[in-house]
Amino acid sequence: MDLSSISEELAEIDGQITDLFRSLSNGFQKLEKVKDVSRQSRQLEELTEKMRECKRLIKEFDREVKEMENRNDPNTNKMLNEKKQSMVKELNSYVALKKQHQANLENNKRVDLFDGPNEGFGEENVLLASSMTNQQLIDHGNQMMDETDEVIERSKKVVHDTINVGTETAAALKAQTEQMSRIVNELDSIHFSVRKASKLVKEIGRQLVHPNNKDIRDIPGLAPPAMSRRLLWNPS
Repeated sequence: MDLSSISEELAEIDGQITDLFRSLSNGFQKLEKVKDVSRQSRQLEELTEKMRECKRLIKEFDREVKEMENRNDPNTNKMLNEKKQSMVKELNSYVALKKQHQANLENNKRVDLFDGPNEGFGEENVLLASSMTNQQLIDHGNQMMDETDEVIERSKKVVHDTINVGTETAAALKAQTEQMSRIVNELDSIHFSVRKASKLVKEIGRQLVHPNNKDIRDIPGLAPPAMSRRLLWNPS
């Protein structure tokens, strides 16, 4: 039966679910061919999101069916319920596929710990832990420890270089601080000398303006003002 003859809304929901089921089918087929663990994980997340959308639409389909249940004849209601059950069954099949791939993905991640750096899982040259001999496991373990030691040595060098740079910077800052301290001291001396010279100039000015003022103290290094002289003879 054509759902559009019963309800345009039901027909639209059914079309959306059908499109999602088609996308899920193609997605899981492509997932079978993916060997990289990271890509498997990303694609599985995308498929899971599509399954969530399917579940939401099926619930919406079920609500619409229940709302028009009293208006439909028994055969129509039976057909709609069977349609809903078919949707649920198909969705559950994809959920089971998702769980299977999720379990395989977890196993792949655990085995991937035995891979060397930059080696992908699923390649023909990868040795699984279960098939490796004791000597191979020992050699592989030694190789991983050597690589770890190299990383540690590089990290130590970076720390050592950082400490050297910090020491040089601290020494330069200390030298600049001492230089600034000397400059401040010199400025203080200059300021004191200027004040002293200014005071001396004021004293000199006062003596020149008031030479007979006894309250004005003599300035060291400056001869007292000459006394006015009297003439010994009177020309008149």
